[in-house]
Amino acid sequence: MTGITRRDFLDGVALAVAAGMTPAKLFAQAKTGVYPPGLTGWRGGTPAAYEIAHGVRDGKRYAIGKLPVEETYDLVVVGAGISGLAAAYFYRAQHPKARVLILENHDEFGGHARRNEFNVDGRPLIGYGGSEAIQSPAHEWSEEALGLLGQLGVHVEEFEKAFHRDLYPALGLSRGVFFSRQAFGADKLVTGDPMRMVADDIPAERMNARSVGAFVADYPLDAAQKAKIVALFTEKRDVLAGKTTEQKEELLAKTSYRDFIKNYWGLDDTAANTFQGRSNDFFAIGIDGVPAYDAFETGYPGFQGLGLEHSEESAAEMDDPYIYHFPDGNASIARLLVRRLIPGVAPGNSMHDVVTARFDYDRLDAANSPVRLRLNSTVVSLRNRDYGKADVGYMRDGKLHRVQAGQAIYAGYGMMLPYICGDVGAEQKAALAAGVKAPLVYVNVAVRNWFPWVNRGVHEITNPMGFFSRVKLDYPVSLGDYQFPIKPDQPMLLHLVHVPTLPPGAGVDQRTAWRGARNLLYSMTFDDFEHRIRDELNRMLRPGGFDVDYDIRAITVNRWGHGYAYGFNSMFDEEHDPEINVIAQKRIGRIGIAGSDAAWSAYAHSAMDEAHRAVGEISGK
Repeated sequence: MTGITRRDFLDGVALAVAAGMTPAKLFAQAKTGVYPPGLTGWRGGTPAAYEIAHGVRDGKRYAIGKLPVEETYDLVVVGAGISGLAAAYFYRAQHPKARVLILENHDEFGGHARRNEFNVDGRPLIGYGGSEAIQSPAHEWSEEALGLLGQLGVHVEEFEKAFHRDLYPALGLSRGVFFSRQAFGADKLVTGDPMRMVADDIPAERMNARSVGAFVADYPLDAAQKAKIVALFTEKRDVLAGKTTEQKEELLAKTSYRDFIKNYWGLDDTAANTFQGRSNDFFAIGIDGVPAYDAFETGYPGFQGLGLEHSEESAAEMDDPYIYHFPDGNASIARLLVRRLIPGVAPGNSMHDVVTARFDYDRLDAANSPVRLRLNSTVVSLRNRDYGKADVGYMRDGKLHRVQAGQAIYAGYGMMLPYICGDVGAEQKAALAAGVKAPLVYVNVAVRNWFPWVNRGVHEITNPMGFFSRVKLDYPVSLGDYQFPIKPDQPMLLHLVHVPTLPPGAGVDQRTAWRGARNLLYSMTFDDFEHRIRDELNRMLRPGGFDVDYDIRAITVNRWGHGYAYGFNSMFDEEHDPEINVIAQKRIGRIGIAGSDAAWSAYAHSAMDEAHRAVGEISGK
């Protein structure tokens, strides 16, 4: 049987499902027949999810003052991402009898913690379409965030058994770099990459890496440039000799990594391109937008002779294994929160059974539940009222609704708040507007087997000048009743990362770059993504026996126009002023502000911390 065809999709929405792709018995569908985790095609921040909000951004206004108040709650939460769900949980812990309504503009809860389900030839596969891991829990997570995990039954030490760290190394697989013909003159996959990743899931001694010299020798570059790249990795030369430690740090903070390796190590543009997209997955921008100091802190080469010491935080991130990962990433944390808030929505009570727990989406918004979660509901107005209420207007199914609550928590995109809340002052509006978010796309491709990867000798491919900067076999996690496909003849999920970026040397600051890149992303259709998927996988894996028509069984494109929260960038921002965060997150009357945006930190623990703070503020604790 052939793979998916154009008839299976219309603008990325699954119309008919090929044989072998019926929903697994392991997963349950709601009575309505709509089961968001099982939908393939165009997912994440779809045009439908953003249409109303973009209209408000562009000047559309909704008059809700004359509408009847349909419902009254103790708390309304705007946004059902991890921060919004955590806020509802923290509030209920303080006010056990409180009635809570959570409004979410997408057709799924979890925000960027998105779950993707597939079934290939009878085998269920679970993947992540956004927020992916509990990173550095021992070093980065606060007491409050770790406490929440504990209350939800998440014991991070369990992942040490669930994550098959030796699976890919035992098969002799390494990481590789793909050189595209458009950028380097020929398509070539070079295996045995020795470069460590920040928060690596593969032990250093099990990378199956080659020596730097042997690895770089296979690059499609001239001998002189290859020698300079080897020197970049291996020589302990102080290219900033004569400067003090403080002067070196200042220079690196204001110089991009691309300029650093060109100006101080002599790499030309083509050689610099071998690193260009390596930073996309972690920083959501190419190395022309990454400060050299940040590159130093996250393991990039060229700094070994400068005599600098890594910060305690970066050292922890580099050394902590990246293994604290549910099969669906942090979507399981969102599911655990929802199950605790709305007990009847799914059975079970542990981190193990939530992986395959059957969620009934028809029970998210049950009239008799003290906590209700309402999907496909875009908040268009959020105001304080003189009579001690927060007034909330939202659009759902083309109809405008009005509800009120004693308190509200805003856990949506920070930059959107001033458009829906006229109570935001000018200073706070400017602070919120500074939190521009990164566009990024996580793609899951379900395939029949992963023999081509074994034949090519890789489990992960960096594509520094390609469309997908990172292409990999899924993280190998077996938890609860879910068993990861550990044999190459079994179906597998491929995870592809696309971060739209402006061309190197565009000469704009990070916020401008992200805005421009977002426009590029919004101009693309599902067809564009499918074409790129088929093209790049074919060029990388066809020599290993990959057949795009036969092997690809399903595609889910998780598009996030507003992905990672903005983080301080020393190249474009003045010395970091923590007051901008304090101003942005300041409570507005009865409205508290949560979300990772409020912390300028794109991590799940930051989302939880901001939820805890916001609930404390509106509760007076």
